[in-house]
Amino acid sequence: MDVASQVRSTLQGQGLPAPTAAWIRSVLPNRNPLPPLPALAATAKARLMAADITTAGILDASAAALPSNITNQETKELRLPRDVLVQVLDIDNLTKSKWEQVEELEAIARGEQSRGREIIRLPTAGEDEDEGGSVSSAATQVIPAGPNVRAGGLSGAGGATPKNSTHRLVLQDCKGQKVYGLELKRIDRIGVGTLNIGEKILLKKDTIVARGTLLLEPASCTILGGKVDAWQKAWVDGRLARLRETIGADARN
Repeated sequence: MDVASQVRSTLQGQGLPAPTAAWIRSVLPNRNPLPPLPALAATAKARLMAADITTAGILDASAAALPSNITNQETKELRLPRDVLVQVLDIDNLTKSKWEQVEELEAIARGEQSRGREIIRLPTAGEDEDEGGSVSSAATQVIPAGPNVRAGGLSGAGGATPKNSTHRLVLQDCKGQKVYGLELKRIDRIGVGTLNIGEKILLKKDTIVARGTLLLEPASCTILGGKVDAWQKAWVDGRLARLRETIGADARN
């Protein structure tokens, strides 16, 4: 068995759909001797998580896709016949106001994340370094407790997502089919600022689809990770613009 076939078998053993041998060969390092098989499989998996799975030649033609009638709202209920790999195209927190969503996205766009009672300003490319070699604008600012500070982070500043949050996702399979996914039970990895656009999710066999919407809960899906960088930036910028436009229209009415 050649190296590409071994990597393919390893990924399948992890429950992932099989990439094509040609694609695997294209992402393997061009050196001799090659790294050990576990390292090669990890490299291929990371590249798969960062890829657009609808691109021709990445996944084998036999890769499982969503049922063709999945968005039919007249179908009361159906279950996925197989595990299906999908990627995230959109995420919406249905429990936050538009203003809160704007504040959250602005914090993400600035490179801020909250941790406990701290806001951490993440360094961005091109920022100057001081004499000690640390990025001056990346200093951690401790925010004192006050009426606007929640346990676990700042209100609207990209902090820990509350347990009572409900999110709606737009998901896409390898054939380009899109479907809504609704968080039926809280999934910790799902949240604006924690779930990336382009991130991969493995929907498990027997996941319920009700009236054209996937019902997501911890037992029905596995968050695999990944991100498509260009999609993430475009999503943050585009969603901010749409939210601001909506808020402005509401204010004028």
